[in-house]
Amino acid sequence: MIRLVLRAWYFAPARGETAIRDKLIWESDMMKKVAVILGSDSDLPVVSEAIKQLKAFGIPVVARVISAHRTPDEAADFARYARADGFGVIIAAAGKAAHLGGVLAAFTTLPVIGLPIKSSTLDGLDSLLSIVQMPSGVPVATVAIDGAKNAAILAAQILAVSDAELADKLAVFKDDMRLGVIKKDKNLQGEVEKL
Repeated sequence: MIRLVLRAWYFAPARGETAIRDKLIWESDMMKKVAVILGSDSDLPVVSEAIKQLKAFGIPVVARVISAHRTPDEAADFARYARADGFGVIIAAAGKAAHLGGVLAAFTTLPVIGLPIKSSTLDGLDSLLSIVQMPSGVPVATVAIDGAKNAAILAAQILAVSDAELADKLAVFKDDMRLGVIKKDKNLQGEVEKL
């Protein structure tokens, strides 16, 4: 367990003085980062939705282009050291053969979320099936083809297991969705009345 010391100035009104307080922060108390790994920079238009959603939740996010086939050593190294580098979840976005998520999952104990990217060949079905069909012992969670926003929400839910503040943000997010549907239903009732 890594221990960090945060040194902060504070004002003690009872004594009318300013002092320095050291506070120990354990690694488990710090928010984990999410890694968004793209198999190709051409995946960015889809993956940007995941990055935006993670940032909306206040989750630190790092995006990298690492290819399972063209840079396999870099993929293995990234996954191998991801936990030590402060990551809590990895999102792996890839199209066609989509082996990236499986390669990363082979070298880490962190949760890996596969994001299948739609390709021109089979509309992303090849990517989806490649990610879903992982061998026993090397799981990769999978979202829908081009389902970047859901990948980010799932990553947030995984981190929220040990982060109450993030869990509260997710609860507000879900309640906002509920209110949005109620509003749409009310609008629909008004439209039906006009028919």
